[in-house]
Amino acid sequence: MCELIMLGTGNALVTRCYNTCFALRTPGACLLVDGGGGNGILRQLELAGIALGSLSAMYLTHAHTDHILGAVWVVRAVAQRVHSGTFHVYGHDRALHVLDSICRLTLPAKVLSRIGTSILFHEVKDGDTVHVGDVELQCFDILSTKEKQFGFRATLPDGRTLTCLGDEPYNDACRPYAEGSDWLMCEAFCLYRDRDTFKPYEKHHSTALEAGRLAQSLSVKNLLLYHTEDTDLPHRKAFYTAEAAQEFTGHIVVPDDLERVEV
Repeated sequence: MCELIMLGTGNALVTRCYNTCFALRTPGACLLVDGGGGNGILRQLELAGIALGSLSAMYLTHAHTDHILGAVWVVRAVAQRVHSGTFHVYGHDRALHVLDSICRLTLPAKVLSRIGTSILFHEVKDGDTVHVGDVELQCFDILSTKEKQFGFRATLPDGRTLTCLGDEPYNDACRPYAEGSDWLMCEAFCLYRDRDTFKPYEKHHSTALEAGRLAQSLSVKNLLLYHTEDTDLPHRKAFYTAEAAQEFTGHIVVPDDLERVEV
């Protein structure tokens, strides 16, 4: 079985849930994607039952605080606790530079001695393909207008595909990676009806309605929405699903923190 474990589902300034990050677990791999904004990642991993030693690798999409600061804590925890084998960190040059810089400015020498020995940073470029266990990742630049950011198209062991678009609006140059995916992971900063309150467009984000429209245009089978605001978590699943369904006829998932989604 392959599953997504949503460690966090919120945007940068949430306080009622954790920042968006997740683990992709297959029979042969456990890939952590981003780390959220702090050492809360360690609690989320613990609550999800994911031991540090079971992580195969970490993939960094970009260097915004709500994604990379938690990655610093993952590096520290992996370095200070038992981890079987080598821990691999994948990301583009900018993300790896920021992660390395924060680590070197804040972590003790004993931890830093593991970077480059048992904790390895691997730069990926637009279009590169890497393998993490039984998962193939095609890395791509989402062409962010704010901060360099990469998404990926994962081919799972059974041949199904899952595309992560990062946390900014879709650029049609990424169509070859997203079109026809079995699963599309897409940000939805707020509901369209609440756009005047949360102002997604000036923050370079989109709404659940637009995510549904995008999924329909890309002919994907399943749509997963994340990176949302957190003002009404009890109703978020129902409201976001209903709004995306106005445009998308496929299966829609709006997960809560720590929810598992079979893919």
